[in-house]
Amino acid sequence: MTLFPRLRLRAKTGLSAALVAMMATAVTAFGAAPAEAAPSGLPGMDVSGWQGNVNWTTAWNNGARFAYVKATEGTYYTNPYFAQQYNGSYNVGMIRGSYHFARPDTTTGATQADYFIAHGGGWSKDGKTLPGALDIEYNPYGATCYGLSQASMRSWIASFVNRYHDRTGRWATIYTTTDWWTTCTGNTSQFASNNPLWIARYSSSVGTLPSGWGVYSFWQWSSSGTFPGDQNVWNGTLDRLKVLACNGTC
Repeated sequence: MTLFPRLRLRAKTGLSAALVAMMATAVTAFGAAPAEAAPSGLPGMDVSGWQGNVNWTTAWNNGARFAYVKATEGTYYTNPYFAQQYNGSYNVGMIRGSYHFARPDTTTGATQADYFIAHGGGWSKDGKTLPGALDIEYNPYGATCYGLSQASMRSWIASFVNRYHDRTGRWATIYTTTDWWTTCTGNTSQFASNNPLWIARYSSSVGTLPSGWGVYSFWQWSSSGTFPGDQNVWNGTLDRLKVLACNGTC
């Protein structure tokens, strides 16, 4: 396991001492340790290229009912296992969606939304596809906030989610931590009314949420456990998750 749930793929090639030190400091924002037992809610998981080919039948039999799958990063990376993971989760009956790892220091939010949609990040009204997720968190390559001011970060996120909404009709889920969100956006509440929150915190309590979100939709509570990849719960029942997948109209 690595300190950051999204850095397993990069861990294959090793990390510099400076980066490891930075990560060790920032990991406290995820919580000191995983929760001892799964929080209440519908169990699910998220995976990336690090997990390779996933045994979806086993994950389903062990109770997973949804999955988020990494599709893209910036405008330069696509998950080589995306098809197996995205289609495999769907085929066993899970409600699934895809996520994009943001690189606000490379291109605009709108450009990255377009890249995401072009490489698996779209949405279909089939009752089993979640809105795409924007993974916006600690920078594994440099400055925590990617060299952006809080105002510029807010603008970048708005550029991404607005383009995604314009093209798909859905508001993207936002994955983040309260610490990063506070540091890099000024704890803005401007996205809380539209974008579902996927909070990352490795603790027995979800803790304080970013401003404006009274409740979370998804909680990533551990980087290891019953299912391959990260362990998550949906804050509700399967029927309510289906409502989110359908955008409330199917």
